[in-house]
Amino acid sequence: MAQLIPNSIVVHQQSKVLELGYSDGKSFRLPFEFLRVLSPSAEVRGHGPGQETLQTGKRNVSILSVEPVGHYAIKPTFTDGHDSGLYSWDYLYELCTHQDQLWQEHLNKLAKAGLDRDALMKK
Repeated sequence: MAQLIPNSIVVHQQSKVLELGYSDGKSFRLPFEFLRVLSPSAEVRGHGPGQETLQTGKRNVSILSVEPVGHYAIKPTFTDGHDSGLYSWDYLYELCTHQDQLWQEHLNKLAKAGLDRDALMKK
């Protein structure tokens, strides 16, 4: 499969979404909270299976900046200080095309842990 690289990336601060446009005319809107809780960073995913850290309290997070990383990814900096996730083009497209399923999986994990989206993160 050819790598799908967005030809436009727009940070919408007011609505708190990252808009990605593709050359085929498709565009997707990814909420900042969604991007933050599904960060591909080791801080969120851990270094192996079972080491994930369930992210909570991110409903009001914003993106301060988005930096390109080579020709393969972007690195957003979030208002909670998180800036270690490198979102590859493939991972972003996966988030775009599976957003509903991935979000429901996150909500199910929260429910199973007895948490909600607004619970404060434990240090």
